Amino acid sequence: MSEATDLIGERRAVISGVGQSDIGRRLFRDPLELTIDACLAAIEDAGLTTADIDGLSTYPGATGPNGFSGGGITDVHDALRLNVNWFTGGLEYPGQLGAVINACLAVSAGLCKHVLVWRSVYEGSAQGSGGRAAVMPGGGSTTTSFKASGFMQWLLPFSAPSAATWIAMYAQRHFHEYGTTREQLGQIAVNSRKNAALNPKGIYRDPMSLDDYLAARMISTPLCLYDCDVPCDGGTAVIVSRVDTIPDLRKPPIKVEAVAAATHGRPSWDQYDDLASMPAQDAGKELWKRTDLKPSDVDCAQMYDGFSFITVAWLEGMGFCKKGEAGPFLEGGQRIALDGELPLNTNGGQLSSGRLHGFGFIHEACVQLWGEGGDRQVPNNPEVAVACSGGGPMASTLLLTQGR
Repeated sequence: MSEATDLIGERRAVISGVGQSDIGRRLFRDPLELTIDACLAAIEDAGLTTADIDGLSTYPGATGPNGFSGGGITDVHDALRLNVNWFTGGLEYPGQLGAVINACLAVSAGLCKHVLVWRSVYEGSAQGSGGRAAVMPGGGSTTTSFKASGFMQWLLPFSAPSAATWIAMYAQRHFHEYGTTREQLGQIAVNSRKNAALNPKGIYRDPMSLDDYLAARMISTPLCLYDCDVPCDGGTAVIVSRVDTIPDLRKPPIKVEAVAAATHGRPSWDQYDDLASMPAQDAGKELWKRTDLKPSDVDCAQMYDGFSFITVAWLEGMGFCKKGEAGPFLEGGQRIALDGELPLNTNGGQLSSGRLHGFGFIHEACVQLWGEGGDRQVPNNPEVAVACSGGGPMASTLLLTQGR
């Protein structure tokens, strides 16, 4: 690295530990209990105690319908009896991993030494034993006095409160402009299922072929059932530490090489300038400006898949293929396989291992860099990983390294 880039703030931060609670489709456990399980596991993984934690960061806080959040700042602060020097947590973030980026910047600025960052959900249990309930504003509302505002006023009259509809239109645009096919898109879901089969915490582990994918019922053309992530219960936590604390840690930490969270177009689900790409392209461009590494240096990619097309936007936005060329890149699935040139979503992603809302990706990136992936471990000792979160108008990404 050059002297100038060595001074970039996020390089003063490391990830010292990660942890997860039980993960399941419907666990019917107290959501705060799941949250605390993940937090304590991460603290232990780092070789720290609760007395060492002096910062807190989370997304989205304690708010959200239908199990969208399992524990906010106040809940965790009180449950663990922490004394903190800095904390933050709120809904409007540049993608879910913005909470991790905030923690990196806080320790880099000297506001604290060890930040506990978490995300927990209990969407599966909150929706009961029936099918998936809508989690978007206005979806499933029973009140006759509900009045939509903002861009929802243009969507609710057409029964389109769900992001499945919005992302499907992004995908349709990409299909139209670049000739992308369902067979190509389906490789993301098929690959995720293969990887989930090797993950003890994977939710859907039964084999799935491309024919199975193509035969699934449509949700919103061109997205079928297997293009949509799986509501679940579970908590994930990471510890972000200041680089000068490394001697106090249990194991060599993961280094934060670069972070980015950029939106250069309009911050809107329906008015973004290029509906075939999303702000993933903005965050990707900014990330590579902050490092001497290149996309070809990345050994594994953990990329948001709330819907499979979001992963397409990230593949192109991060420069793993040129704009409009994700379809050919995905063709056949070999490039994104566990032993391919860019192992993708190696824990099964949200499509098969549960909607942990972005935090499963930062957890998996660290697991892979530490060589702790077990049967799903990427071969040849990966040293560089990316974790990406956010779809629509949100985007945040981290480039992580081990042993460099």
